[in-house]
Amino acid sequence: MKEELHEVIRWLTGYNDENLKELIDKQVTFEVFFKNAVLNNNAHLIKGVICGYRIELIENSLTKKVSYLDKIVDELARGKKIDKILRK
Repeated sequence: MKEELHEVIRWLTGYNDENLKELIDKQVTFEVFFKNAVLNNNAHLIKGVICGYRIELIENSLTKKVSYLDKIVDELARGKKIDKILRK
């Protein structure tokens, strides 16, 4: 499960395992985490509702990115197939 989690995070952010470990070790904020991330070109395909908010209607850039991450982690936890999570 950990490898799949890292896979979806790498897909969304463009970070590699070394980058992720460094960011985790530094306990960075989401603001710092997403500042240097290069979002996947298909991230806009992540849609739906997280915490009562429709992702595609969120205007704040950081909040939208965090919601993308929240949504794909939720999909993984619910057993959705990786290919569908990665919007292939």
